[in-house]
Parts: sequence; structure tokens; C-alpha cells
Amino acid sequence: MPQARKPPVVADEKKIRALLETYACPVPFHEIRTRFLGNIATPAMSASPISVVKNLWGGELPEFESLDAVNELIGVLVNGLWNSLTRHQKRSDPFRLVRPTVTPTRDGLAQLALIRRQEIEGFFEGLFAGEEEADLPAKASAALDSLGQLRAMMASVYDVIIDESKPATPSDIATTMKHLRELTLAMELEINRVVLDCTRARRQMLGSVSNAGPTRH
Repeated sequence: MPQARKPPVVADEKKIRALLETYACPVPFHEIRTRFLGNIATPAMSASPISVVKNLWGGELPEFESLDAVNELIGVLVNGLWNSLTRHQKRSDPFRLVRPTVTPTRDGLAQLALIRRQEIEGFFEGLFAGEEEADLPAKASAALDSLGQLRAMMASVYDVIIDESKPATPSDIATTMKHLRELTLAMELEINRVVLDCTRARRQMLGSVSNAGPTRH
């Protein structure tokens, strides 16, 4: 009789956001998601969830009032958010960026452009895992180049829109907002390409090691 599949881990976003605020985490929730995902996909064998969590606060966890508080934060971020993101290593369950509610104004456009830029930067940071470069398979490397270009576009939009000396009519803002939503889909496509290609390469590498068996001397 086949075993029943375990239900996927679902992260409690409301609780995560509340804890991040309680411990004054300097990294926003949307960036934490992509940073975790990048580290899940990274080929760096030294990567670990706890190290990524510590790096949210600059390398050391914040001060806690009790051991229960430590366990709560680790449980929510690792057992909850991290584990929920591991399911995106399958083509059937692609990763999606956050969909913030922003007003069609200058401030709203700036907010959306900043969020998208930070999401790409978080993914890069997680994927490189503290190293200056990563040994990525070909498709992942090409997708990362595309993400670098998208990051530059988001940064340019943000820089222009916060410059009050540059005109931006409601029509201009609406058009750019539409373009950012279209670019969001492109970002998701490239992020998922990186994750899937890195996952495939890692499984092939582990499979070849397993098939090789012990070495005789």
C-alpha cells in the first residue's frame, strides 16, 4: 500500500513578519524569501539554514529573553519559511515573488521597484553563499546574467522616480507600473531556471558519487 504524501510545509507569513519586527531584522521579508531560496539552490556545500538566518542580523542572532524565544524564531524561519521554499526545486511548483499592494503613484512605483531590486539582490546573496563567485551550470549562469540586467533596470527605475526634478505624469507612472509587473514575470522565470538547473546539477553530482561506490586501494 503506497504511503500517503506529506502535506507541504506552509509558512505563517503573518507570524514571520511579526517576529522580524520584534527582533528588528534589518532585512525585509520579501528579500529574506529570495535569499533563502538562493541558498537552497546554491552549489556551495558549506551553506546552511542557520548561517543564513544569522546573516540576517549581520552574523549573530539577536538577543533573546529565553530559550523558548530562540526556538520560536528558528522554528518559524527554518522549519517554516526555509522548508516551505524547498518545494520550489520542482518544476511543478514554481517560486513566485511577493505581490505587494501599491498605489499607482510616484511613491508606489518607487516602492515596487525597490522591492523587486531587493528580491534579486537577496537571491544573488543566497546563491553565492558569501563567496565572490559560484560554479554554476550553464543554464543557471545564463539566467543569472538576465537577472543582473533586470536588477539594473529596477535600480534605474527607482533612481529616476525618486528624483523629484524629473517629471512623471500619472500616465507615465501607470505605464511604468505595467512594465514592472511584466518584468516581475521575467524575474520569476529566470529565478526558477536557476533553481531548477542547480537542483538538477546537484542531483546528478550526488548520483555519480553514489554510483561510483567505495574506492579500493
